[in-house]
Amino acid sequence: MAVSNNGDVKSNVRLRRTVSVTRAQDITELEKKERAEQPDNPIHRPQDSLLSSSSGYTNYRGLLNLCIVLLVLSNARVALENIIKYGILVDPIQWFKVFMGKPYIWPSVFIVSSLHVFILIGFVLEKVMENVWEESQGRLFIAINLALVVLIPPLVIHSTECNPIGSSLALGSTSIVFLKLVSYHMVNFWCRQKKLQALNHRNRRRGSLVSSIKLEKTSHDENISSQLVNYPDNLHLADLYYFIFAPTLCYELNFPRSARIRKRFLLKRIIEMLFLIQLILGLVQQWMVPTINNSFKPLKEMNYSLMLERLLKLSVPNHFIWLVFFYWFFHSCLNAIAEVLRFADREFYRDWWNAETVQYFWQNWNIPVHRWAVRHLYKPLISMGYSKTKASICVFLLSAFFHEYLVSVPLKMYRIWAFSGMLGQGSGMTWWQKPSSPYLQTMRLNLCYETCSLFQS
Repeated sequence: MAVSNNGDVKSNVRLRRTVSVTRAQDITELEKKERAEQPDNPIHRPQDSLLSSSSGYTNYRGLLNLCIVLLVLSNARVALENIIKYGILVDPIQWFKVFMGKPYIWPSVFIVSSLHVFILIGFVLEKVMENVWEESQGRLFIAINLALVVLIPPLVIHSTECNPIGSSLALGSTSIVFLKLVSYHMVNFWCRQKKLQALNHRNRRRGSLVSSIKLEKTSHDENISSQLVNYPDNLHLADLYYFIFAPTLCYELNFPRSARIRKRFLLKRIIEMLFLIQLILGLVQQWMVPTINNSFKPLKEMNYSLMLERLLKLSVPNHFIWLVFFYWFFHSCLNAIAEVLRFADREFYRDWWNAETVQYFWQNWNIPVHRWAVRHLYKPLISMGYSKTKASICVFLLSAFFHEYLVSVPLKMYRIWAFSGMLGQGSGMTWWQKPSSPYLQTMRLNLCYETCSLFQS
């Protein structure tokens, strides 16, 4: 009995050490009862402060609300100071003149219009490869067509007096069409490979009773699933152009479709689009442009303290505009397009604001691009024998190329700042792994972008 009692005591002590940390957690029910019977009506009891880690308290919503109030007040003061110093600079007519009033913006329109030529060429190549050409011949012409999609717009912009804003929009459309055509050709290639494998499998098993029974079952299953589009029935222009306008970069033969268009939902998204784009343009005119103009002198004089001050001052409107732009594009615009096309997959972003690693941030803030990179670059490289590290570096190289493509070409300043910024994030992954808060990751990424943009200008 003594041995068992000692064992029970030891186990209780061990359990108490694992469960309890402080005296406040270690008080027993007997001690509580004895203290309650005291004649002095005790009101004190062993307990930890709420901000102590041992207290187990985790509800800091009120402090978060206080931080938001302070953030609003500080930004309101900065906005009021900006208006007092510069006056009202918002002028929607000026934006209209920038986009429509200058004749040299029209090369961008011609670039976007010419993209239909490459889309039609890609469609014709797929039709021809269905029955006529061999795979190797078709791949050569597809590669030439994709290369021309990327190379011709920069040549046009470089040889003409093209507006930088119009050039950025044109190159953004070019990049989207390039990624969509890559996905379109790869998916059709997978379908041809699967069709060829099925045909060879049937030829090997032809003549046996088992194969005839399986063929009958297969034809019956195909009749049951006749509503689904199969290759090569997907090779028509309506299917291709639906994919071109759909808010996704990954092609499928059968996209998920919603039952109807929700008019009230669509109206809300359109109102958000119109209001938020005006807000973004107004903030750029009122807040960004004066700060950038005041940054030229410190840059010329190489005054590092003033450069840092201007960079930090620029970070506030940059963060705010970036957040508004994210909501405008990834929520309002893409949902409006998806509603019109009855495109049912609306996962355009995930909770990137809770990112604690750079990997989680890149995987969740832009889902269409992330899905394309995983499906058409990362996994094919892994299947070819590349390691995960090398495949990830290739993904960052492609992303760095397009960031530089969208920054340097419109500005006609080829200094690889954007390329270096993106590539540095891939090579410095270990330093970025665990920031102290979920928002610090986004701040670091934006700070890197602001630095690159400031030196680019």
